[in-house]
Amino acid sequence: MVGQDEAGGRAAHDMRRVTRWAGLVWLGPTLLTLIVTLAGIDRAQLWRDELATWSAATRPVGDLLRLAGTIDAATGPYYLLMHGWVAVFGDSTTALRLPSVLAMAGAAGLTALLGQRLLGARVGLLAGLLFAVLPGTSRYAQEARPYALATLLAVLATLLLVDALRRPAWSRWAGYAVAVAALGLTHLIALTLLAAHALAVLTTLRTGERRAWRWLVALLPAVLLAAPLVLLARGQRSRQLDWVDLARLSDLIALPSGVAQSGPVGGLVLGLAALGAARLGRRALLSGGCVLLPVLLVFAAGLVVPLWVPRYLVFTVPFGCLLAGAALASVPVAPALTLVALAGVLGLPDQAALRRTHEWPRSATVDYRGVARVIADHEQPGDTIVFSPRDSWLFPDVGTAYHLRGRRPRDVLVVRDQRQRADLWASECDRPAECLAGVRRVWLVVTGQRNNPVAAVPGAKGAALRDGFTVQQVWPRPGLTVALLTR
Repeated sequence: MVGQDEAGGRAAHDMRRVTRWAGLVWLGPTLLTLIVTLAGIDRAQLWRDELATWSAATRPVGDLLRLAGTIDAATGPYYLLMHGWVAVFGDSTTALRLPSVLAMAGAAGLTALLGQRLLGARVGLLAGLLFAVLPGTSRYAQEARPYALATLLAVLATLLLVDALRRPAWSRWAGYAVAVAALGLTHLIALTLLAAHALAVLTTLRTGERRAWRWLVALLPAVLLAAPLVLLARGQRSRQLDWVDLARLSDLIALPSGVAQSGPVGGLVLGLAALGAARLGRRALLSGGCVLLPVLLVFAAGLVVPLWVPRYLVFTVPFGCLLAGAALASVPVAPALTLVALAGVLGLPDQAALRRTHEWPRSATVDYRGVARVIADHEQPGDTIVFSPRDSWLFPDVGTAYHLRGRRPRDVLVVRDQRQRADLWASECDRPAECLAGVRRVWLVVTGQRNNPVAAVPGAKGAALRDGFTVQQVWPRPGLTVALLTR
């Protein structure tokens, strides 16, 4: 009896140790993601979308609300969040990107936890580690935009749904409701994830219809909060997405490399995910649905309206990693970890490239910092500055302003700036020659590489510059050209 008691005690002790370590399955993926994504976080310059975030987040709250009525309504809640963050932590490149880094690290940890709940600790750990080393994880962790936060909330909402379905209680459904509402406020397109959640709920109807009703009730806050954003964003679509084309089959084929930010890594994850889904069978329903249903819904919508942008679907990547983790878990630990390491090695060239620039292709660098440095080194009191084109999505004025931080020469042609217009672009005077009267020196910043930047300025603005000024020096920079003009 004593021996049996001792054996039972050792077994219980071993079980407690296993349980304790299984509860830490999230720790490795979280720490690895932090290490990878913090490396070189400020090396790549803020790109155009991040400059829009900076422009919006540094405005007073009242101006932010006015901006949402003009453009970027769908991103308005994220801008409000960043407004508070910037007020506390500042607007350096690292500070602006840090919320996304923390969100991606949290997403990796939650991916491991979700995998543990659905498929076991080993699957969860491997899925979280695989997610951590993807170039796409670094790319969107190092971007001051809402995609990383949406990824975190997508995994969190799915994890809370699994808990609520297994152990129904209003407190768990309340947590799920909050997560889904936050997901909708962060990224409207991520609400397509609810199609997969609906599928998961439907599979439980045999054991109790009350769960379906509770799920529907839990969606009400998201509907009430997201509906106004949907209406505003719908009216802004022609302006917001005028650069997006209708979806084509080739876009769907290219999606894995787009969200993974690497062709070889995207192909590897897709192959592993397919193997994992085949191995899991019905157990792949939730994870597979969280990948396939949002992708198919957005693609179908993109065939009718210009909506298909691969980065809008980054929130599906953790669920693909769960399927891949199931395939990895079918082999011994050493080969599984070797495959995870292989994904990391294959992605190294893309990891290095995305830390040089966030533009695509990676050769299309836009050197706002270089332009600002030229102006700062040669500026004199009374200098003015002119930008062309003014309505460019490259935001040459915002990029220059960010790097000069209040030391920029007077924007001589502006009659209503971005805040006054409640827009991302400023308005210029109708008679440029009159606005330039009395100006002795002008810094001209134009998009693209220009040997004769003044000749690239169209209309009355170009005529006023050509008639009244002489080009003293030209400094070509990647993606931009800056010139000094004197009367």
